[in-house]
Amino acid sequence: MELARKAGSIVLDTRSPKEYNQGHLPMAQNLPLLDDEQRHLIGICYKEKGQEAAVELGFELVGPFFSQKIKTAKKIAPQRQVLIYCWRGGLRSNIMAWLLSTAGFDVVLLKGGYKSYRQWSHEIVGQKRKYFVITGKTGSGKTELLQTLAQSGASILDLEGLASHKGSTFGSLGQPDQCTQEHFENLIAETLSNIPNEHSVLVEDESRRIGKVLVPDPIFDQLCNANCIMLEIERTERRKRILEEYGHFNNSVLSERTFALQKRMGPEKCKQALLALNEGNKELWCEILLDYYDKTYAYSFEKNPRIITLTVHTIGSDSVSKIIDNIKS
Repeated sequence: MELARKAGSIVLDTRSPKEYNQGHLPMAQNLPLLDDEQRHLIGICYKEKGQEAAVELGFELVGPFFSQKIKTAKKIAPQRQVLIYCWRGGLRSNIMAWLLSTAGFDVVLLKGGYKSYRQWSHEIVGQKRKYFVITGKTGSGKTELLQTLAQSGASILDLEGLASHKGSTFGSLGQPDQCTQEHFENLIAETLSNIPNEHSVLVEDESRRIGKVLVPDPIFDQLCNANCIMLEIERTERRKRILEEYGHFNNSVLSERTFALQKRMGPEKCKQALLALNEGNKELWCEILLDYYDKTYAYSFEKNPRIITLTVHTIGSDSVSKIIDNIKS
């Protein structure tokens, strides 16, 4: 997919907005030849009357808007260098390429279209990698450690960042809407494609599900068998971090998310946590939640023992140096 990163080129996805929102090249902007309704009408025409009639209807529907497409393209790509694709590199991208070429654009077509990109994405996600998992109890600062490692030159795969979700019942708070499963996989593929195969990749310990998206099986299976680096942080520090991250949200939001844990943490503990929130005692609320999450973590570790190659107790430079040395050995 080096062509998609051609210097100076803007990537244009000519598929309908609905298709684009389902998944696209992460660097692409949507310049649809057909909107969702037009695509629907042409699809019906194709089934009922054949390709020739569908093509004629297509030009009838979009022809009057050709000048607007050119104006929009000039705003998106003022240097007039674009890479264009549709689903399979067929009519839509070829028509848009012809249109923009006549307007003075330097146009390159992505061979095979988005379908070929998805095949590439699956190949990248399925590659065998040397993963190292940062593990630790809730509130330990695993994400912070992962980002600190990245700033020190380590190769990371930030699954929570790509998923726009922090993994827990409270994980969507303060986050943008999540993308689709398809696009999540594309984002992972783009990240991994920029990491040489021989490099170790650091990943935060995750469940299979992160909000509404799933860690792809080829990666999740490798993470389950990967060496782990344990981040052990005092409970008081973990409580402080959780309160800083979530304590500023209003009680109605926190109560709703806490109540969602009732079946797993038990009705009595849930009732105590909700009462603490209602009384404005967020420290007690946090303590009750930590009891639940710590037991869940211990059970998970007992059920699926992990290989711990290093334990660190801070997120500072000393720990970062130890981790980088550990993954190189």
